[in-house]
Amino acid sequence: MAACVIRRTLLSTVSKYNRKHAIRVLNVNLNSRQNPNRTRLSCSLFNVQQKRFMSSRPEGKVLETVGVFEAPKQQGKYETGQLFLHSVFGYRGIVLFPWHARLYDRDVTPTATESKPTEPPGAHRSKEVKGKTHTYYQVLIDTRDCPHISQRSQTEAVTFLANHDDSRALYAIPGLDYVSHEDILPYNSTDQVPIQHELFERFLQFNASKVPPFVPRDTLQAWQEKNHPWLELSDVHRETTENIRVTVIPFYMGMREAQNSHVYWWRYCIRLENMGEEVVQLRERHWRIFSLSGTLETVRGRGVVGREPVLSKEQPAFQYSSHVSLQAPSGHMWGSYRLERPNGTFFDVRIPPFSLESKKDDTPNGFLPGPFTSLA
Repeated sequence: MAACVIRRTLLSTVSKYNRKHAIRVLNVNLNSRQNPNRTRLSCSLFNVQQKRFMSSRPEGKVLETVGVFEAPKQQGKYETGQLFLHSVFGYRGIVLFPWHARLYDRDVTPTATESKPTEPPGAHRSKEVKGKTHTYYQVLIDTRDCPHISQRSQTEAVTFLANHDDSRALYAIPGLDYVSHEDILPYNSTDQVPIQHELFERFLQFNASKVPPFVPRDTLQAWQEKNHPWLELSDVHRETTENIRVTVIPFYMGMREAQNSHVYWWRYCIRLENMGEEVVQLRERHWRIFSLSGTLETVRGRGVVGREPVLSKEQPAFQYSSHVSLQAPSGHMWGSYRLERPNGTFFDVRIPPFSLESKKDDTPNGFLPGPFTSLA
């Protein structure tokens, strides 16, 4: 059985555009006995000629072997310690543990018996939305790849409220991400420390007798259990407008007291994906934020997190995280993005409505292993 060797320069960028080619290489590799030299690839440089994949070596760069692709799992889940390439953002990572979320996909027509999220008053295009269980993974990102992930506004991190009187101070553990099952391109490696991250050896250890050979330490289980409320991924919301798909994942962060009132905080992660052929650029955002206290806030502005990303076939996705606070234990958010076509015309893309729900325990009671970055 031929093996597809993964080779890298600085970063193996397996974009959405290239993903079908990577999968095709895997299929050729795993289902036939062709010469493996014909399916050897550099994931950052795909030369597609007559369905052949050849490695290219850019001037001044040396390709290094990283590992061997495995067949993606169509059923079941990946175990703790599974190495992977992210199929959209291209970084190397390792699975820590799975989350089972409810995916509310507005692009799918629901049945009468399926669950639906609560919609805010005045939300656009109110309709039933089915909730379907979907697997995501908490992962570590290889720090060597973080500087090269241009399709993201920043290195992904899990943010926490500071455990002191400063109600606006946020702390982040960088290099943590949430990855959907279908975005995992699994591979294996003989390297005993294949991922560079400060938490790798605190959470995982090498055991050659196991498959995968990286098993969790007690510190990983303790960290997951004690910080479950702030790590948990429970709901995912998705909607497509004119070939632009928007996915939103909200996270509750906790409550703090400020000036004799309670302030509740949430983080939300958003991914925009261009599912079509036309190049578009995000120009504006428009948010509506409804609080249980009865207030409705409108927010308009240029771009997102200081950027106006271009979504193309080569780089079809952009992902970022932001935060919102309310003086009420729950609320809703929805809105739209305004995008520009090459001919100068504009169109609006809907952001699916999602709820902001608090939890009973609002003070982190577990240890948060470093490294930390203050966002205050």
